[in-house]
Amino acid sequence: MHFKYVVVGAGLAGLTIAERIASEKGEKVLVVEKRGHIGGNVYDSYNDDGILIHNYGPHIFHTNDREVYKYLSRFTKWNDFWHRVLTMVDGNPIPMPITLETINKLYHCSMTPDEMKQFIAERAVPIEEIKTSRDVALSKVGEEIYQKFFESYTKKQWGIDPAEIDTSVISRIPLRFNRDTRYFTDKYQGMPRYGYTKMCESMADSDKIKLLLNTDFEEIRDDITYDTLIYTGPADEYFHYKHGKLKYRSVGFVFETHDCESYQDAPVVNYPNDYDYTRITEFKKMTWQENKKTTILKEFPGEGDEPYYPFPTPDCKAQFALYQEEMKKEKNVYFLGRLAEYRYYNMDAAVRRALDLYEEKLR
Repeated sequence: MHFKYVVVGAGLAGLTIAERIASEKGEKVLVVEKRGHIGGNVYDSYNDDGILIHNYGPHIFHTNDREVYKYLSRFTKWNDFWHRVLTMVDGNPIPMPITLETINKLYHCSMTPDEMKQFIAERAVPIEEIKTSRDVALSKVGEEIYQKFFESYTKKQWGIDPAEIDTSVISRIPLRFNRDTRYFTDKYQGMPRYGYTKMCESMADSDKIKLLLNTDFEEIRDDITYDTLIYTGPADEYFHYKHGKLKYRSVGFVFETHDCESYQDAPVVNYPNDYDYTRITEFKKMTWQENKKTTILKEFPGEGDEPYYPFPTPDCKAQFALYQEEMKKEKNVYFLGRLAEYRYYNMDAAVRRALDLYEEKLR
């Protein structure tokens, strides 16, 4: 069977491309999805107690990209939401990321912004060449704060020392010399009013988009032909693991529903030094839901086979570079998104990449 356009993967990147092809070009497009639902990892659903949960971990939309925000606003209204995170350190809930509030609560003091700058500067470790996530943290905040907030948490997440991980992991966490305890400071922040799944369904609501769920692309690969393929699945799988399997960090999810209206003081609480899980999310605090009960999610790193986070080490990057060379040989095939490009994307960046690919290559 022949199709002009085929998109592999119904996550945000794949749906954005499919929507553009259908609505802008007026062309039909086949979307092949291995899972039984669309939305990829932003998929959400109501549990047995009527609470909307994020099935693959918390997703908070934030961006400074007005075009991306306006694009997604075609498919959803937004509830205002400014994400706040607490980190349990020495038995106390401390605001995260590192701000003036963090330092004052951690050290039981009342510094001014200028005093905090001096305090941090005195503790920062001078490092001539920043090569790893450990270097980033030490050069920014010094040894003690690094150990309390970053070292154990990163080891727990990735299973290796931050000194073995490139700068990208800890560089994403800001350092602020003010009292702004919001996790993100982007201009546009919020949660889709009716959930991510509803937003994704609106993106795919076209008679020109044919969804093929519960279908592994590899199983139908020899049965279909196409003019153009947009592939958002794992790069190594596409090339039949020619250069070996790429390494990913996976996550195990344990949901619990409690017979109380509130479980914790923030939507997300990190546990860098205690317990086997890395964090607990309480969904009602993100989604404006009213319910006599509340559902939480504990995340256990490294459990399960699902590929979530590309491994940020030099060896893994070098291995992926071999696949990039293979990609260059493919004709009329575009590799898009977190799995295909073997890099971490926030939601807005995934949509931006898809919009750019459409404008540059498909329009």
